[in-house]
Amino acid sequence: MSRQPPAARAEFKVWRKITTRWADNDAYGHVNNTVYYEWFDTAVNAWLIEQGMLDIANGDPIALVVETRCTYAAALTFPDNVDVGLSVAGLGQSSIRYRIGIFADDSDSAAAEGDFVHVVVDRASRRPVEIPAGWRLKLQAIS
Repeated sequence: MSRQPPAARAEFKVWRKITTRWADNDAYGHVNNTVYYEWFDTAVNAWLIEQGMLDIANGDPIALVVETRCTYAAALTFPDNVDVGLSVAGLGQSSIRYRIGIFADDSDSAAAEGDFVHVVVDRASRRPVEIPAGWRLKLQAIS
């Protein structure tokens, strides 16, 4: 199986710093794979909140995660600082595909990278709705 080289920092538009925690390490001495998905969720939703797009308690529409994927290239451990890079890889009628890179503090190559897909839905019915125009403009800015 051939593998693409890890993503570079230049491929991402928005950045969030995260510090690993003692509890993030697993029995093998590196950050457990499930923690990367927590970082994906944190990076995407923090950006949405900062942009005024996500109101957890009362917002309508909302975005639900329907797909995630992660490829690992290098181990991270506690204590490490990591940079989480975010960009939008695709916009559909009601879907958003984010591309995410996880980087060690001093590395230009991703330790892990993946996709995170939201579908925008009506809060009550949970049925897909069109991405609001204001959201689309902000999402395109980080494409």
